[in-house]
Amino acid sequence: MLARQRQAAILDRVRATGGVRVTELAAEFGVSDMTIRRDLDTLHEQGVLAKVHGGATTTGPGSTDEPGFHAKSVRQLPEKAAIAARAAELVRPGAAVALSAGTTTAELARRLVDVPGLTVVTNSLPVAEILHAGGRTDQTVVLTGGVRTPSDALVGPLAVAAIRSLHLDLLFLGVHGISERAGFTTPNLMEAETDRALVSAADRLVVLADHTKWGTVGISSIVELSAADVLVTDDRLDPQARQVLDERVGELVLVAGAGTGSRPTPGRTPAPADRGPGRVAAATREETAE
Repeated sequence: MLARQRQAAILDRVRATGGVRVTELAAEFGVSDMTIRRDLDTLHEQGVLAKVHGGATTTGPGSTDEPGFHAKSVRQLPEKAAIAARAAELVRPGAAVALSAGTTTAELARRLVDVPGLTVVTNSLPVAEILHAGGRTDQTVVLTGGVRTPSDALVGPLAVAAIRSLHLDLLFLGVHGISERAGFTTPNLMEAETDRALVSAADRLVVLADHTKWGTVGISSIVELSAADVLVTDDRLDPQARQVLDERVGELVLVAGAGTGSRPTPGRTPAPADRGPGRVAAATREETAE
C-alpha cells in the first residue's frame, strides 16, 4: 500500500471512530510505529486530524461535540495516569464511592480493583467492566442503567432515579471542560443531569481533569467551580487557571504529568489521611506560584 493510500485509510478511521492508536494502526497495516507517526505528522500538518500522545483524534470540537470513549482514551495518557494514581490515594477500604463516566475515571477504576470492601456506583460501562474483570468478591459494583452516550455513559431518567436513592462517601467526577464562568461542563444535556444527581448523592466531590480541560466549555454546566471539594489536575495547567482554581475550589492538587504522583509545594507537608471508615484523605493544596 502506498503512503497516500494508507494515510487516506487512517483519516477515514479517525473520522469514523473519533480517534486511533499508533500501535493498533501499525499492526493493522503491517508497518512500524515510526511509519504511522510520520503518516500522522503529515495528516496533522494538513489540518485534518489532531496528534495526541500515542495516536490521533478528530479536530475542531464545539460545545456539543462529544468524542467517543476510544477517541478520548488516547489523549493525555501520562497526565491521566498521574491524576488517577493520586485520586486512588483518597479511597479507603470499605468506602462507598461513585465514579462518573470518562477515561480518567476509567483509569482510576484500574487502581481501585485491589481496594477491599468497596461499593462502587457508576454510570460508566467501561468502569463497571474494569471492576467486574477484577473479580473481587468483597466489592459491590452498581451500574445505574440508562441511555448510552457516545462516551459510554449511561444517562437519563432511569440513571437519575437510581442515583437519587443513594448516599455515597465520595464522587470522582470526570468532566469535558472547565471554565471560570461556566464551571464544570459536559457536551451532553442528559449527562449533565445525571452528573448533578451523582454530586447530590455524595458527601464529597473530587473532580479529575487534565490541564487541557481548562478553557473548554460544553453546552451544559454540571456544577460551579466552588462545588468541588478537591480538583486533581496536572502541573501543565496554565498559571492563570491555577490562580482562579486555587481561589474557587476547596483543594487544588497538582500532579506531575509523567506519572510520578503528587508534587508537594516546597516547604509544605501534605495533610495526613483520615483513616476513619468511609472517609477520604485530605488533599494537598498547591500554591499557585511555582
